[in-house]
Amino acid sequence: MISIVNYGMGNLGSIQNMLKKLNVKSSIINSPEECADARKLILPGVGHFEEGMRVLNENGWISVLNQKVLEEKVPVLGICLGMQLMAKYSEEGNCNGLGWIDANVKRFQFDDNRMKVPHMGWNEVIPSLGSPLFNNFDSLDEIRFYHVHSYYIELESPVLEIAKTTYGISFTSGFQKNNIYGVQFHPEKSHKFGMKMLSNFAAI
Repeated sequence: MISIVNYGMGNLGSIQNMLKKLNVKSSIINSPEECADARKLILPGVGHFEEGMRVLNENGWISVLNQKVLEEKVPVLGICLGMQLMAKYSEEGNCNGLGWIDANVKRFQFDDNRMKVPHMGWNEVIPSLGSPLFNNFDSLDEIRFYHVHSYYIELESPVLEIAKTTYGISFTSGFQKNNIYGVQFHPEKSHKFGMKMLSNFAAI
């Protein structure tokens, strides 16, 4: 069973529908109390970093998520904003994050007007070897995921990077630290590639 955290800022239905296609059981949890029995978590997110942290804090999610992820070592997958919230700090709102990963969130800054912000649409993702999120991806000629974001993660320790993407610059589009996984793109909108990734996460 995968518990999808509903803090009001994510594509919950799309994630649950894709898990259903994979015959993976999931539930949407709407309060920190429902998190107590979670054995695997997805932290989704669409929107503003500062607002995301405010909602998590005001609704009592942070201490419970810290307990599950940092103490109990429950596997967690952060998606888009959910990934960024795992960092220490973001330029979006000049706000501290959950601090699970030694990383900061920065805005794309391009001098070339041809590079539009946000980065939106399908783009190639180049995985590193070794992460279970990318099991059995080596048979695919080009791995592509759907992205929508104006900010990106900058890791302090590059060894945590499990995927990278190029949009004007090369940036980290996936990381892993023990039981903590994060992806910048949207697997729930990425057809066969997203299905394979969510299936891999379900198997962890």
